[in-house]
Amino acid sequence: MKHYSDSARPLPRLSTLALLAGSLSLFGCASVGPDFKQPAAPTVSSYTAQPLPAQTVTAPGTAAGGAQHFAVGQTVSSTWWHNFGSARLDAYIDQAMRNSPTLQSAQATLRQAQQTYAAQAGSSEYPQVNAKLGAQRNGTNNSSMGLEGGDRIYNLYNAGVTVSYNLDVFGGNRRLLESYAAQADYQRYQLEASRLTLAANIVTTAMAQAQYGAQISASKAILAAQQKQVDIAHERLKLGAIARADALSLETQLEQTRAGIPPLQNKLDQTNHLLAILAGEAPGAAEVPQFTLADFSLPAEVPVVIPSELVRQRPDIRASEALLHAASAQYGVAIANGYPQISLSANLGSQALTTSSLFGAGTMVWGLAGQLVQPLFNAGLKAGVKSAQAGLDAAAANYRQSVLQGLRNVADTLRALDNDAQTLQAQAAADKSAQMALGLMQQQYQLGGASYLQLLTAQQQAQQTQINLIAAQVQRLTDTAALYQAMGGGWSNQSAPAKPVVKTNEEALMFYSNLPFESQLMHGVLL
Repeated sequence: MKHYSDSARPLPRLSTLALLAGSLSLFGCASVGPDFKQPAAPTVSSYTAQPLPAQTVTAPGTAAGGAQHFAVGQTVSSTWWHNFGSARLDAYIDQAMRNSPTLQSAQATLRQAQQTYAAQAGSSEYPQVNAKLGAQRNGTNNSSMGLEGGDRIYNLYNAGVTVSYNLDVFGGNRRLLESYAAQADYQRYQLEASRLTLAANIVTTAMAQAQYGAQISASKAILAAQQKQVDIAHERLKLGAIARADALSLETQLEQTRAGIPPLQNKLDQTNHLLAILAGEAPGAAEVPQFTLADFSLPAEVPVVIPSELVRQRPDIRASEALLHAASAQYGVAIANGYPQISLSANLGSQALTTSSLFGAGTMVWGLAGQLVQPLFNAGLKAGVKSAQAGLDAAAANYRQSVLQGLRNVADTLRALDNDAQTLQAQAAADKSAQMALGLMQQQYQLGGASYLQLLTAQQQAQQTQINLIAAQVQRLTDTAALYQAMGGGWSNQSAPAKPVVKTNEEALMFYSNLPFESQLMHGVLL
């Protein structure tokens, strides 16, 4: 039998710790709590109770009046705004994607969530290692203890490494790490949702700018015609050909039309300001492009993602799913808090009276310790589990609501496109009739069969129907953009950034036990 002094005793190999971890694994090393499963996709086959037509009605000879075909099952392009055929719109969206403060904020928030995950992964997967170096000056009085020699003063130097490791037998730390990963996924989906919203806002705002500009031009034409009517009425009033009330009625119509132009101009100015800040620029310094209806073409074919795929395509629904995943993991953490917490710690160092002999023979000290903590009475643990369960139930309900809202969003836009086509068809017919009536009135006026006032009235009616036609055209374009957005905007669930591999207790300990002694010391692991 060999005998060793404390200084000569060989250091324990990490295989001892691995053996202990393996023994503990017999009691279970699987994470407690529910394992998250992706919610089932909707089973409905269509978005609306009434089936959609294969394609919409047409308004021949009118901008944005072509038929739109619903391509069921077709995916959405990630650059769906290119389908509107405006190079200036494409360039402006590209600029906004680079400069938008909203996107920059979402990107920074995502990086923060990813680094929070990495920090938690680093602290829970591997042993915690700390190095220490100390010195102290001590004094003893030998005479007070009945010894000879009087006072004795000496220095004590020490250096060492301490290691601690939570075995996480019941998976509380792994569930916590799972929660952080889900929260990072949530921020990633939020970033994609922000990109989709930014593109959709620019598209619809550009179309609104075109609408207000065209309506202002038509309103000014009406105002000019009404001003001529009023001038003629004043001349006829001087001659006694009309009553004062008739002239006042025309003046009222004139001023009402004049009053309607500033609100339109205000809306136009607001769209310019909004386009500027969407691109990350100040309204007073931005060079905002001026769009017209001629800049946009109506996509002839619009994709319709099937309901079961919609929940995988919309980033807002995926974000809600990530929150559900995080709540499930937090529930597991709450359950694990009630199970034993097992930790190992070790230290390796040297103590000496002089710095020159600090790492010499006979100065090495080491220690191993294990600890098991089992809660015996903690009234808050049960309440914590119930709270986490309630949070999980709430997240599940919120997810279902997100899915329902997504289905409704698509249903609304699909029905809107069909109704928009019918509205545009009617407005185009009205505009055609108004233009024909104006042509006839011009012929009658040239032949002396109609007065100039009648001609001006016909011109006003034609201009008013033109304003309504402009609104119907833009509504159809913006609802088409809304459908692309409702379908998820072509966002694809790209693979998430690589996450650190979570090792089990046995894998981590065995990994270090296979390292050379020097490497183990570098990692802070005592063998």
